[in-house]
Amino acid sequence: MVRRLRSPEGQRDPLPVYRAFQELGDVVPAPWGGHFVTGFDLADQVLRGRGWLAPDIAWQERQPDPARWHAPATREMSRTLSRLNAPEHTLQRRSLGNPFGRGALEAVRPAVEEHVRTLLDRLDRELRAHGRADFAAVVADRLPIRTVGGWLGLPERDHDRILGFTHRQVFAQELLPTRSELAVSEAATLEMRAYFSALIEHRRAHLGQDVLSDWIRFWDEQHADDRDAADQALYHLTMFVTIASLETTATLLSTVVRLLLADPARWRQLRENPRHVDDAVEEALRYDPPIWLNSRIAAEDTVLGGVPVAKDGMVHVLFGAAHHDPRRNPDPGTFDVLRRGAHLAFGGGVHYCLGAGLARLEAGALLTGLLERFPTLRSAGEGPVYAPRLVFRRITSLEVTT
Repeated sequence: MVRRLRSPEGQRDPLPVYRAFQELGDVVPAPWGGHFVTGFDLADQVLRGRGWLAPDIAWQERQPDPARWHAPATREMSRTLSRLNAPEHTLQRRSLGNPFGRGALEAVRPAVEEHVRTLLDRLDRELRAHGRADFAAVVADRLPIRTVGGWLGLPERDHDRILGFTHRQVFAQELLPTRSELAVSEAATLEMRAYFSALIEHRRAHLGQDVLSDWIRFWDEQHADDRDAADQALYHLTMFVTIASLETTATLLSTVVRLLLADPARWRQLRENPRHVDDAVEEALRYDPPIWLNSRIAAEDTVLGGVPVAKDGMVHVLFGAAHHDPRRNPDPGTFDVLRRGAHLAFGGGVHYCLGAGLARLEAGALLTGLLERFPTLRSAGEGPVYAPRLVFRRITSLEVTT
């Protein structure tokens, strides 16, 4: 079933694989050890529960597979916010404050809407010149890097470079990466480290009233006598906040457009009822989440859904299967903008996605602009092209026309 999920057929339509998982139960043993969690309520319990931890460096040190867990690219990401547990996680979150609260989102909204206008102008030019355009490449991949780049003060000339090493580094975060994938990820990691280290050094020398400057002040105070420790904390924070916001949001943007264009009536109805734009975004997050899988480890011996899980045992929350649990979302295989269903796409508990509000803002602004400017937009070609992944979903191409 894992092979089917990675296959081109599984990427295009994972629902049959989700149903196959569900038929095996809410907690399904994996051949390599650990378990998949497919039921919504148990997935929610794992993501929110204090008895479930992120697979941090300390856990990795206890594992018998050095090739997997000691790979440089893997360990690099294990020092970022999503892989930390208390007290390190608590300190890093405190340094961030509430960067995407309501006030902060309203402050960044004009910039996001301007980015949308610029990118839709580009989409319009592509459509006029060629009759069709790759929505993923022209718009969806570009809005997140413009947004987070503007927020952190990343030079626009660096955007392509940042996207490049982000796409390559992500292999280290796959469920079962191959040696060749880890090698690609390691090379990207070195490039990523050099870029963000230089960025922090330059910003420290030119402190201003921007987000990154505030982080530098905080961590320099925390490690007043140890500049290397401050630099390491700043590197992992800045790197993670940047790359975590790129592929996931880009995939959400392409996915919601793909799902709406799959039935011309959906596009027309939403254009006639734009008050449901946010509902369409939430249903896309439920129906086809940008992250397919998230792993946790048991803090102590426990029982999950009647299945014993030993301390340090790993479970993999399969978001798509959980979102298609008919006990929580009736008729889950139907994409229904008015559903107002439940989803876990942004995680839960202390590791709830920091940028959830920003991703929703970007998706809502883009969808509103598309509906206004491209009333006859429709799919072109044979459908989207996907990267063969199990953790971070990615649409590499989505041809559209008018």
